[in-house]
Amino acid sequence: MPVSRTPLSRRSLLTAGGALGLGALLAACGGSDGKEEKKSGDGGGAWTFKDDRGKTVKLDKKPKNLVAFISTAAALHDYGIECTGVFGPSKPVNGKPNPQAGGLDVSKLTSVGEAWGEFSIEKYAALQPDLLISNMFPPPALWFIPEESSKKIEALAPTIGIAGAHRSVLECLERYTDLAEALGADLKAKQVTEAKARFDKAEDTLRKAAAANRGLKVLAMTGDAEQMYAAVPDSYCDLNYFKDLGVEIVEGKKSDEWGFWEFLSWENADKYHADLIMIDNRSSALPPKELAKKPTWNRLPAVKAGQTTPWAMEERYSYAGFAPVLEQLAAAITKSKKLT
Repeated sequence: MPVSRTPLSRRSLLTAGGALGLGALLAACGGSDGKEEKKSGDGGGAWTFKDDRGKTVKLDKKPKNLVAFISTAAALHDYGIECTGVFGPSKPVNGKPNPQAGGLDVSKLTSVGEAWGEFSIEKYAALQPDLLISNMFPPPALWFIPEESSKKIEALAPTIGIAGAHRSVLECLERYTDLAEALGADLKAKQVTEAKARFDKAEDTLRKAAAANRGLKVLAMTGDAEQMYAAVPDSYCDLNYFKDLGVEIVEGKKSDEWGFWEFLSWENADKYHADLIMIDNRSSALPPKELAKKPTWNRLPAVKAGQTTPWAMEERYSYAGFAPVLEQLAAAITKSKKLT
């Protein structure tokens, strides 16, 4: 997995090469480009959508058979748009639903790849996809699409990429709302309007919590066996947005060209003072019980004080997905105290 977003598996990139019979599948399942253009979301005729790479997908009709990165599929599900296939971490974690899967019933979906580099072109082709959708961290690469097999994957169906870095989460939410509407979502549906109302209320709650606890330092991090990684806030749409709401996020320094992390040895885990620590909740990250085996982790003031909270680093970009995130962070900030 690239250092840009997830340093945890940077030494274990896997390849998804071709297999016997793949050529026939590619030929049989290729996407079509419509010659007519109508506004995205129109009920009939051609369908178009311009993604965050500046590429416009043109189809003869609105796509129905969708395959998406797991949190992307979860976001669309919140708008009533269902996918037939997913890729990325979807299996339960410690007997609980994977946090990236949102409200999806993953047992009803075909996974074409669970881990980085394990995208099965054969399984994907068999789904006869109309459209593939994923996030980008940053553009133009599609998240969880192996670079070495991207051309074969893109030959099967058009792709859409939505940027999820170096911007506010509000922009991501708006883009996914646009995409969901283009795919046929009813934005006036009760589940959609209620989710937006909850989000707006949660946003106000977090803003007030940050103002009432001004000066509270919050560190977002992830870790593996060798290092701790402090997030660079402006690179992450959620942390960027939390800063806009008044949350004081510790500013990690860029360690590489991508600018998402500062790499710290576990001996230097205490480089930054933090009153509250946000811990990456993905299945690929070290969970709290494993972090507790690191002596320097246990000596951090926030850890000793029990002032930690999960960080939904790859939360789905929907109002239903982010409302609980805001509520959880507001509650954690309210309960936390400044530490010395």
